[in-house]
Amino acid sequence: MSCGQHQWRSAGRSQQGRARARNEDAFLDCPQRGCWAVADGMGGYRHGEVASQWVVSSLAAMSAEGDLDRRVGALRQRLQDVNQRLGDVRMAPATGGDVMMGSTVVALLLEHGRAACIWAGDSRCYLWRDKSLYQLSRDHSLAQRLMDERLLSVAQAQAHPDARALTRAVGARSRLQLEVLELSTRPGDVFLLCSDGLYQALSHGDLGCALSLGAPRQAVDHLFARASCRPTADDLTAVVVQS
Repeated sequence: MSCGQHQWRSAGRSQQGRARARNEDAFLDCPQRGCWAVADGMGGYRHGEVASQWVVSSLAAMSAEGDLDRRVGALRQRLQDVNQRLGDVRMAPATGGDVMMGSTVVALLLEHGRAACIWAGDSRCYLWRDKSLYQLSRDHSLAQRLMDERLLSVAQAQAHPDARALTRAVGARSRLQLEVLELSTRPGDVFLLCSDGLYQALSHGDLGCALSLGAPRQAVDHLFARASCRPTADDLTAVVVQS
């Protein structure tokens, strides 16, 4: 979903995975409101593409009024509302309580000199600054939890059969837990929002090389060109924002 251009330059793209019946990713590219997002419908649940579209559509309708703190609060509330809506579908008598719908979300809000990254799940936000790549978000996954708690090494956690199981997501529980990171921006900063299909297909160096190109459309095209050469079957989604 694209909303035009304003103060920031941005570009986004989503592509159905080779082995997927449908694309369960969705993205928001809304520079005139300083708002971008990527949502990845949970593949283990039904109707993942519906859940991710609900997330993106809700954020697309959010007002651009107010300072960053107010906008973060509004975004939180919208995602809580979507979470409740997904829960209502799950508990509806017509579904028999067995319809699970869920989605990851990673969103970026920008205003003059400030940024906020908000997320739940394993879709990521990266920052390219001063020729270095930083991962701003931290995965809400079983693998990450096992590493954080020092129960397993990185290699052991990644080899765990449930490594990619999510510990947070929109629609997964009655109350959505979001994580927020705020930071100051600098001229030339480049942000990347992406689904796990993209970053798992590419190396840290691949991501940095693409973002170093600066121009968002060129960066997105480079990411997809590289990912298409890799043996990945997952949906691919990326949004690149230059501040």
